Amino acid sequence: MNLPNKITVARIILIPIFVVLCVAPLGLGTVTWLDSTIPVSNIIAAIIFIVAALTDWFDGHLARKYNLITNFGKFADPLADKLLVAAAFIILVEQHIAPSWVIIIIISREFAVTGLRLLLVEGGEVMAAGQLGKIKTFTQMIAIPLLLLHNWPFEWTGIRIDLVFLYVCAFFTVWSGWDYFYKNRNIFKGSM
Repeated sequence: MNLPNKITVARIILIPIFVVLCVAPLGLGTVTWLDSTIPVSNIIAAIIFIVAALTDWFDGHLARKYNLITNFGKFADPLADKLLVAAAFIILVEQHIAPSWVIIIIISREFAVTGLRLLLVEGGEVMAAGQLGKIKTFTQMIAIPLLLLHNWPFEWTGIRIDLVFLYVCAFFTVWSGWDYFYKNRNIFKGSM
């Protein structure tokens, strides 16, 4: 197993740790700083999420730079990302931090685009991530830790920067999803 794949596996192992920190009543207490009171378990979970998000970029970079791309990596890397993000968003809904309708839109788009990718692969095509999808990914990777940290360090401003990033993510989720389907609409011709 090459280094990028080991990093991907490590990210997958971090997911249940992240989930337990967020949902188990560990009784680790809270921290108050800059008008934000944050459960310690959420702080640790946010750090784990950030580390996992950074490893996603890093393992992909290594795989491309050193030509270490494998079928396992092609399968496990996007799966790890989707599992981590879906787990985080579902937990944020459970904790009444994120509105469920936004999370339903984001997760539904992930299923739809993954299905589209599978259809394209079956036809011998590969759908690369577009710029809109990259913006969606970037904004969700900022929104999730901010939501876990109860809008720290912006709470003192009275502006919900965490929700701003979440709604921007939702906007780019819809736009990028529409863009992927529009550009690949030929896949459905003659099949309806």
